[in-house]
Amino acid sequence: MGIRERLSGNEAVAFAMKQINPDVMGAFPITPSTEIPQYFSQYVANGQVDTEFVAVESEHSAMSCCVGAQAAGGRAVTATSSCGLALMWEMLYVAASCRLPVTLACINRALSGPINICNDHSDSMGARDSGWIQLYAENNQEAYDNFCMAMRIGEHPDVRLPVMTCQDGFITSHAIENIELLEDDKVKAFVGEYNPETGLLKGPLSVGPYDVVAYYMEHKYQQAVAMKNAKKVILDVAKEFKTISGREYGLFEEYRMADAERAIVLIGSSAGTAKAAVEELRAKGEKVGLVKLRAFRPFPGEELAKALADVKAAAVLDKAEGFSGCGGPLFADTRSACYDLGQVPKLINFIYGLGGRDVRVEHITSVYDQLAEVVKAGSAGETYRHLGVRG
Repeated sequence: MGIRERLSGNEAVAFAMKQINPDVMGAFPITPSTEIPQYFSQYVANGQVDTEFVAVESEHSAMSCCVGAQAAGGRAVTATSSCGLALMWEMLYVAASCRLPVTLACINRALSGPINICNDHSDSMGARDSGWIQLYAENNQEAYDNFCMAMRIGEHPDVRLPVMTCQDGFITSHAIENIELLEDDKVKAFVGEYNPETGLLKGPLSVGPYDVVAYYMEHKYQQAVAMKNAKKVILDVAKEFKTISGREYGLFEEYRMADAERAIVLIGSSAGTAKAAVEELRAKGEKVGLVKLRAFRPFPGEELAKALADVKAAAVLDKAEGFSGCGGPLFADTRSACYDLGQVPKLINFIYGLGGRDVRVEHITSVYDQLAEVVKAGSAGETYRHLGVRG
């Protein structure tokens, strides 16, 4: 029987870390992720974990600390946001290329500039090609559950990649919600012990060597294969997690999609608002649905295309501006995934919620209204749109 609690998303992630009891946490504070190492440091001070807490001088150092700890054969965790993740950039690639399954809690915040402390996905979306698995949460419960599953996914021998669990800054990180925690012994048994085949403390080992032309591409290919393997592992771990929690997870969630003619694809906490809009329109007899992505890396292209195969039109909502001149990153991947469908739905893109710009039910309803116009016209029209921009 789970433990019913009321926690913020940051508290929930810190609690998951406590239950896992990692070997090392490298931490440097940045809003809105600061609370995670703050809460966790209390567990360290109280002797509730055996973790070596390393208060470093920057986020680059935090990830460097995690890379070193993981290379030595330990489990390493950290948390960051926005410019903190950007300062880790170099080491994100090092962790992934060295196949070190570091686990990072990314509390999504707009990336400067102009400086902004509110939520969008520009930080983690900027790191989408760094070789990290990325899981996104709609609410506090999912943030907790994702972190509990992350190590099992990253440490799997077919994967061995770092994992980024993402949740929306302030919206879920600081808001308090009802949540069901698992018992400590269940989490510890589920995550298990970390026994890597190699490690700097186990014998001679080269970590992060200079890769000459004859080998570099093969190593990148191995990373690519590992990311493809992660799709199955994510599903296998979720299936096992259901047996101890009763909660079911996939690569994405389909909401009222069985007979949907118009759909929205999005990531994160906005799914809750979108579900309310779906119910409002369903009550009026409109056949609308929603697909909420959980795994963005690896991208579930084939599965997502299948989910959208029967809709007439779909809108992809990006909470990050890609500056490509033709849409955001989620739209690019979704459109590419649908390319080989026999009957490709009309696809449009909306950039929304940048820098914490509010998104309400009426905004989502307006997206479905524009999709209705697309269906009626038989053409997508302007595919690159912005939602909620003044003037």
